[in-house]
Amino acid sequence: MAHLSLRNLSKRYDNNPPVIENLNLDIHDGEFMVFVGPSGCGKSTLMRMIAGLEEISAGELHIGGELANDTPPAERGVAMVFQSYALYPHMTVGENMGFALKLAGKSKQEVAQAVGRAAEILQISHLLERKPKALSGGQRQRVAIGRAIVRKPKVFLFDEPLSNLDASLRVQMRIELSKLHKELGTTMIYVTHDQVEAMTLGDRIAVFNQGRMEQLGAPLELYERPANQFVAGFLGSPKMNFVPCQLKDASSSEITLSVAGDNRLVLPSSHTIAARGDITLGVRPEHLHIVPLEQGFRARVDLLEHLGDAEIVYLELAGSEQPIAIKLPSGGHGLKQGDLVGLRPDAARAVLFGKQGQAIRLQ
Repeated sequence: MAHLSLRNLSKRYDNNPPVIENLNLDIHDGEFMVFVGPSGCGKSTLMRMIAGLEEISAGELHIGGELANDTPPAERGVAMVFQSYALYPHMTVGENMGFALKLAGKSKQEVAQAVGRAAEILQISHLLERKPKALSGGQRQRVAIGRAIVRKPKVFLFDEPLSNLDASLRVQMRIELSKLHKELGTTMIYVTHDQVEAMTLGDRIAVFNQGRMEQLGAPLELYERPANQFVAGFLGSPKMNFVPCQLKDASSSEITLSVAGDNRLVLPSSHTIAARGDITLGVRPEHLHIVPLEQGFRARVDLLEHLGDAEIVYLELAGSEQPIAIKLPSGGHGLKQGDLVGLRPDAARAVLFGKQGQAIRLQ
């Protein structure tokens, strides 16, 4: 296991804008850290810098207290699992898993013991004599993970390892990875653009956007208290609703907003809000409620998505460029396309964002 310390870490290609810019981050010993963000935000580049596959342009990387900027990849004590399985097709599962140990000069007995232990952990002992072509996608990914386990690294690096699997296998492998982390207790860093994987796997999540870390924290902390509009919109499915509004009045106990025309909404607040004028109201789909038309903001039902156990209702709301999404239990609400309804947010769960997208703290 190892603690990682990233200090003012940057990556730049020639004279182009930096891919990673002045990143400071500590990853604790034994932690499951998730890097999440849209494609092109720099998270995979950062992973490769930690692995030693990309040169660090500026800053320092410490692994286990040792400066690792110029340490060769094989000597960093890290093992990386890629999106592609990269298994040798002519070797058996056991040979694939033990190949790195064989190259390191380990005896046949040491290799067999290490491979057997890893196969037992991953429940693939019965597959050791098969070739990769005889395996399913999920089994191949287990072999790739097993190949990393046998090296007994200080840090595991996972670069979108589940993106080639179908939906049901992704769920199954998430469970397996979570169990693996608990059993091994090794520091793990996981890169994904899938916010569901991030929320379910990570002890902490680092949200990246255009080479910068927007926010770092526990999954529920980021979900309930996003630092800005980007984080709020990226985490959650459906994403948070954003409604333009005006701040009309504020005191040390409550603020008054004008939403969707001249509708008034009062939110509790334990802070005096300095902002005035145009701001944005953010509300999660599960924190919006259907009420009688005269008791809420007037909205029209545009689309209903049936998910089995729940329904996502999309509505048109005056002043909002994007449809408003509400998550409701399946059936029983009697809504249909074209219905006019009232919308009322849970005032205690609403979030406000300033003109630059930063969250305005209410509590």
